[in-house]
Amino acid sequence: MNQNTALNILKSGKNVFITGSAGTGKTYLLNLYTQYLKERRVYPTIVAPTGIAASHLGGQTIHSFFSLGIRESIDEGYVEFLLEKKYLKTRFSKLKLLIIDEVSMISPELFSAMDLILRGFKSTDAPFGGVQVVISGDFFQLPPVSKTPKEKRFAWQSPAWKALDLQTCYLQKKFRQDDDKLISILDDIRAGSISKSSERLLESRMGKELDISTPTKLYTHNVDVDRINLEELNKLDGVPKHFVCDHKGSEKNIEKIFKSSLVLEELVLKKGAVVIFIKNNPEEGYVNGTTGKVESFSPIDNMPIVRTTAGLKIKLDLEDWSLENDSGKVTATVSQVPLRLAWAITIHKSQGMTLDAAEIDLSKTFETGQGYVALSRIKNIEGLRLMGLNPMALRVDPLILHIDERIKMASQKAAKSLEALSTESLESSFEKHISYLGGVVDKVKIEEERQNIKEGKPSHSAYVTPTYMKTKKLIEQSDTLVKLAINRGLGKSTIVQHLAKLKEEDKELDINKYKPKEPLFSLVDDAVLKLKTKNVKENFTEDGKLRLKPVYDALGTEVSYDDIKICMLFLD
Repeated sequence: MNQNTALNILKSGKNVFITGSAGTGKTYLLNLYTQYLKERRVYPTIVAPTGIAASHLGGQTIHSFFSLGIRESIDEGYVEFLLEKKYLKTRFSKLKLLIIDEVSMISPELFSAMDLILRGFKSTDAPFGGVQVVISGDFFQLPPVSKTPKEKRFAWQSPAWKALDLQTCYLQKKFRQDDDKLISILDDIRAGSISKSSERLLESRMGKELDISTPTKLYTHNVDVDRINLEELNKLDGVPKHFVCDHKGSEKNIEKIFKSSLVLEELVLKKGAVVIFIKNNPEEGYVNGTTGKVESFSPIDNMPIVRTTAGLKIKLDLEDWSLENDSGKVTATVSQVPLRLAWAITIHKSQGMTLDAAEIDLSKTFETGQGYVALSRIKNIEGLRLMGLNPMALRVDPLILHIDERIKMASQKAAKSLEALSTESLESSFEKHISYLGGVVDKVKIEEERQNIKEGKPSHSAYVTPTYMKTKKLIEQSDTLVKLAINRGLGKSTIVQHLAKLKEEDKELDINKYKPKEPLFSLVDDAVLKLKTKNVKENFTEDGKLRLKPVYDALGTEVSYDDIKICMLFLD
């Protein structure tokens, strides 16, 4: 199926499964559809199984959006617990269109959990609560991570998948690869049979020197990635900066946070280090998966300043990773700089990326799909330096081989059904669907919105509200700072920044319920008073405000920057 036919199926409001081999433009098609929707003032919800996958479309993780914590499966009891959350009621009441990306990495249990939650919040037995569901992914790529072998591994094996009555769009034209030789290798892998010519081609790339000086290194195991990143860090001049995490809660719960996230107990950086962000914070300009390079360190608080690959300069602050129990109470929190080194990354984290060149080691491949994902990241066989290969590397799951032909046939059927419709009938279905979603169909308004998007102007949508003002609306119903952060769906550090801005605009704003308790407040108060009394010029900004770093140093680094910031909101 071609892109235009698939886009028309999406516009008609059907539940859709978009698939196709790597590089056929699945993400591009979804971006076209979301652009079409936004021009009509419709804003879809986009989720994916990992933060990096979600970042490709500006979305968020499934676990975060559906408030699943680290769960893969749930029961009716957990849905009842979620139904008591006002912020979730607000979130799901607005949901009419859900885009799910990288479906190959979603387990049937997780897929069913999404379905169960939406049925509960929408008070209907319709699959996924009756919202339009658009699913994208390629089952030849990486399967869900599982510690134990399972009889059912894939999302399409969930009963909810069949209930959605999905229209299948199997994209075929490759856009990423411009090389028939590489395409032939990838096609061989998908067919489950590697030809002699493909074997010879791969052998010819073993240890091959590349024109690019620092190709991205892809490895199957974290231990190799960590080793390479450390080696590259040591090559840089300059003094290393060590960032040790702060944590609260029991050792057991803190360990759960480390196991379920990418946060590090200790992060070591230098100027020039290649890094990847591991936390979503769109307000600050980054999401989980954003890459960049450390440009310098702040003279105020020593925090890293990163220039992203897109050219944005970001000064980092600590972010929080929290663990909640079934009652919604935070049982543990880890605060750390949201970065990791990224000269080398795992193949798992590379899914969805496009690379000019890559050094790939497949000698320790342990999962079907890993070799296919790694090799399909590059555009041309000349961009490949192969460091190792084992028999597992070029295998795909036999079950996926078995169903692939059926998926292609379903796509052909969907295309024929669309072709049978008149242009007038299609246009009518497009407008009807946009109206159902609450969007605009008037051509003048669509053109106005298109121009707004082009010029970066606020639209007539809910996005007009400044992000810190959205936080203000939740203050009354949020008794603690942690609850405010949870209700807002943001990190504690971002919430503190919002409160500071709100307090600056409205001196009478009552936020006393967030005032830190003794003895923490007294500690900060005393340190601030002493620093103001000494009145050392370097400790103050040009407009006379006390810098955070001298307060942090005066307290012997025992109090976090976030706690200092919130205390200073209540000091004259």
